[in-house]
Amino acid sequence: MSDRKSVLRLENITMQFGGVVAINNLSLEVNQGEIVALIGPNGAGKTTAFNCITGVYEPTNGLVYFNDELIVANHPTGKMAKQYGGINGDQYKQMKPVVHTPDKITVMGIARTFQNIRLFSSQTAFENVLIGTHLRRTSNVFTATFRLNAREEKRNREKAAELLEIVGLKDVMNEKATSLPYGKQRRLEIARALATNPTLLLLDEPAAGMNPQETDELGEFIVDIKNRFNLTVFMIEHHMNLVMDISDRIYVLDFGRQIAEGTPAEIQKNPVVIAAYLGVDEE
Repeated sequence: MSDRKSVLRLENITMQFGGVVAINNLSLEVNQGEIVALIGPNGAGKTTAFNCITGVYEPTNGLVYFNDELIVANHPTGKMAKQYGGINGDQYKQMKPVVHTPDKITVMGIARTFQNIRLFSSQTAFENVLIGTHLRRTSNVFTATFRLNAREEKRNREKAAELLEIVGLKDVMNEKATSLPYGKQRRLEIARALATNPTLLLLDEPAAGMNPQETDELGEFIVDIKNRFNLTVFMIEHHMNLVMDISDRIYVLDFGRQIAEGTPAEIQKNPVVIAAYLGVDEE
């Protein structure tokens, strides 16, 4: 294990929907400054894991730590305690549940993008990023009404413009977000996430729908923003070339269970991963 500081740690996370166990006893760690990938077939539970981290779902069981602070904790109760199909169902039953809403978790420093792009469709590119900066604004209804927040709003507008320039979208800042080409919409969603001042950035299939050239450019872009903003990156991705090129470590899920963890070189050679996901080249 790396000697870097732990940024994100999942301990025995299980997510069960009725009788379906979508994630079963997932434990993983993402360390400061790393790019870590979570891969696996469709339906393996990858986005569900992201949703458990960011407060969209309350996991049925397990713990999530961010910068060594417990931000999510739960265990099976009521009917679920009887129909629980995961592992370690009694391990945390003496702990008080810890639940935070997605906005609170974002304030802590975890930002994310989505598998299906979720931009504010009626807003311009600039307005989408500006909304991201408002997460940390100190103004209220009174100060906004009497324009007492003018300095703060000016700083936020300058920051939004700067982020758009960094991600290469300054020339389209006044265009409607949904009128932009697909690849630019992806970059805009990342810029909006950066506007919240995260230390951990979760990317859910950032290369989805991109051609090989766009995917290569995206890989360079992710590495650039990681270094520029001193980020830690945890991403879900199906483009194996991208994953292998930029990841420090990789976790592999299959049917909700972790089946492998290692460096790109180790994962490429892992026979369990090859059988479950990467496939075997035919002669």
